[in-house]
Amino acid sequence: MQAPKAKKIAQLLETHGHQRTDNYYWMRDRENPEVIAYLNAENEYLKTSLKSTEEFQEKLFQEMKGRIKEDDESVPYLKSGYYWYVKYETGGEYPLYCRKKGSLDAAEEIFLDVNLLADGKSYYQVGGTAATSDLKTLAFAADEVGRRIYEIHFKDLETGEILADHIPAITGNFAWATDNQTLFYSKQDPDTLRSYQIYSHRLGTSTANDLLIYEEKDEEFSCVVHKTKSEKYILVHSESTISSEMRFLDASNPTGEFTLLQARLPHLEYAADHYQDHFWIRTNLEAQNFKLVKAPISTPQLENWEDVIPHRDTVLLEDFDIFSNFLVVQERANGLCKINIKPWDGTAGHSLEFDDETYTAWISTNPEFDTSILRFGYNSLVTPASTFDYHMVTKEKTLLKQQEIVGGYDASDYTSARIWSKAADGLMVPISLVYKIDKFSPDGSNPLLLYSYGSYGFSMDAYFSSSRLSLLDRGFVFAIAHIRGGEDLGRIWYEDGKMLKKRNTFTDYITCAEHLIGEKYTSPEHLYAMGGSAGGLLMGAVMNLRPDLFNGLIAAVPFVDVVTTMLDESIPLTTGEFQEWGNPKDKEYYEYMLSYSPYDNVEAKDYPNLLITSGLHDSQVQYWEPTKWVAKLRELKTDSKLLFLHTNMDAGHGGASGRFNSLKEMALEYTFLFYLEKLI
Repeated sequence: MQAPKAKKIAQLLETHGHQRTDNYYWMRDRENPEVIAYLNAENEYLKTSLKSTEEFQEKLFQEMKGRIKEDDESVPYLKSGYYWYVKYETGGEYPLYCRKKGSLDAAEEIFLDVNLLADGKSYYQVGGTAATSDLKTLAFAADEVGRRIYEIHFKDLETGEILADHIPAITGNFAWATDNQTLFYSKQDPDTLRSYQIYSHRLGTSTANDLLIYEEKDEEFSCVVHKTKSEKYILVHSESTISSEMRFLDASNPTGEFTLLQARLPHLEYAADHYQDHFWIRTNLEAQNFKLVKAPISTPQLENWEDVIPHRDTVLLEDFDIFSNFLVVQERANGLCKINIKPWDGTAGHSLEFDDETYTAWISTNPEFDTSILRFGYNSLVTPASTFDYHMVTKEKTLLKQQEIVGGYDASDYTSARIWSKAADGLMVPISLVYKIDKFSPDGSNPLLLYSYGSYGFSMDAYFSSSRLSLLDRGFVFAIAHIRGGEDLGRIWYEDGKMLKKRNTFTDYITCAEHLIGEKYTSPEHLYAMGGSAGGLLMGAVMNLRPDLFNGLIAAVPFVDVVTTMLDESIPLTTGEFQEWGNPKDKEYYEYMLSYSPYDNVEAKDYPNLLITSGLHDSQVQYWEPTKWVAKLRELKTDSKLLFLHTNMDAGHGGASGRFNSLKEMALEYTFLFYLEKLI
């Protein structure tokens, strides 16, 4: 079957006196039957080209699914006299939300069965869920398209009845007041999907009567609503990439006026929680790596902020949790997570100890104040996801649950490591990697998949994946490059990989790839790159810069048409990201972004084998970006290597809904790699 050819219609785009010709601009029209026909043709081309692998794809899907315990449940947590948990049952794609009153031995109540709600729907995703303080009414948000546009529904937890109230076209973010009748929720702009309004709804009334509580008029900001851990205050949090502003309201007075905590200032970020008579605030005020301060509720403005944990140059303060007798802090030092316990009585604090060389640890769900038990999560490249209770006085650690790998798993069969690569400017970039010991040969012959992201300050931690075992057991090395643009080595790591320093993200990744080749973990003939969303931008940029380094590349829902997207303020996310990428209406940023934008820099040259995925209803990276990119690559590339575009016609940015459906997409990605390695 011939690869589909897209028609070319020249569209002249001019900015700052510079002209670009976009032959595939017409693909932005989702309602154009020719666009849908092209997407279907690309899907059919992939299916036909890989028809010989269909049986293997199904086998791989069943293999990955077979490792997952179908009858499974989360570790229950205690809140308001109930133990709350989520479980799955054999044959079910979707979760069941459950609770038990007073004791884990009490009768189980399934208060939300998502399998029933999703029946007959091609896509269904439950977002937020929250019960009223009296535990009589549940609010839950559902998305039936995959565009992250939710509808809030209400359920009577005593009768099981779904109430007539429903709130359409909202973000899925909400919080109850303590009157058990008033729900605060955030709403998005219908075109840009920017969360910009906070409303209040009273049960039993029409949404037409909902009150607009707050509107965020600055297009670089979005806003959300949530409740403090104490449940005493409702918080409205407005933020941009570089600035924050919060308002608070006594949750028992839902018709009252919100009070400004601290007015927004350029480059001032903060987030607050409540304990006793203070707000506790994580902020970057004169603190690049953030610090913890407190402020009286009566006078919470910046001039009254008092340091609790001062700024440290080498430690990033990521999160904190408050208990009646302890302050718990989640930090990051030298690229690794730390959890520190600090008693309020002034006695010496301590840190939790972890054994793996590279790992992930985090503060988990801890809704109760009056407890000496901290719940935290942990995993590594070789350790399945684990939930612990830690006694903060006795220092006793109890494993409550570790992810069960059906069919068995022996961690001693695998090894993980953290190595360092020298970046182009001399900085050292960490790489986490894992492989199966008896499959590894230190001669460069192993296939290796190098994954990364590198944007928005998201640290890419070393995590366990049961599905990844299908790669490792067939001889693949899996590696994560902790490149700039994330916060893996502190806030400076992020700021050195954004705006006019974005190219550091790409060159870091390239030097990591070169280092892995130089250390004989793999070779260019067996090296594969993978990234999604902003990590898809990374993929497009590095393959333009160094296509010779990779045999294959997977770009999932990739952000690749950087300049055109960032010039179009009607597209979701654009205005809120000017402080991440820059605003191309400024000529300096236009020229810099144009220098690396993957779509604009496609050339007539050889490229690696490529698999590119997309979602028709994607609200974050519009489907036309990868679609146009593939069309332009087909037009210009000079090689005869594989180029596939797979568009999920029923889903958005996160891919298929359901517990196992997403594994089918992963099976396709892995099959692509095994096909290139001639392992099928």
